[in-house]
Amino acid sequence: MQNIKALYLSQLDALREEISLYKNESDLWVLNGEIKNTPGNLCLHICGNLNYFIGDLIGNTGYVRDRDKEFSDKNIGRETLYNNIEDTKNMIAKVFDDLGNDDFAKIYPDNKFGENPTYAFVFARLISHLSYHLGQINYHRRITEV
Repeated sequence: MQNIKALYLSQLDALREEISLYKNESDLWVLNGEIKNTPGNLCLHICGNLNYFIGDLIGNTGYVRDRDKEFSDKNIGRETLYNNIEDTKNMIAKVFDDLGNDDFAKIYPDNKFGENPTYAFVFARLISHLSYHLGQINYHRRITEV
């Protein structure tokens, strides 16, 4: 369980790093080329996704997700994005610290990821989702700052 927790924390650190590498903070909210979502919105989406699917549905944090807002909010400062990432890391650490190895085999309480998926499957699915969007942010930064 600790290896999975470490992977999530590492990927969230990489998200913070990607956000910090933008020379111009305003570029976090610029669409470029065929990219349909800004890096700022992807950051909000990653945090919202994890806070809902892990925080609320596994950790019972009471997080209420507004997915539409993750994509409609604009021009939020970098420090606020950093705070969202840090809050998400803290949630991940607490939820994983409260789980045991046997929990990997538990049936996840929602069928969003198929019928009766296990926690292990959902953890794998969510980390791949995070990594996918992290790659999009990296690509956006590189083509924006040519």
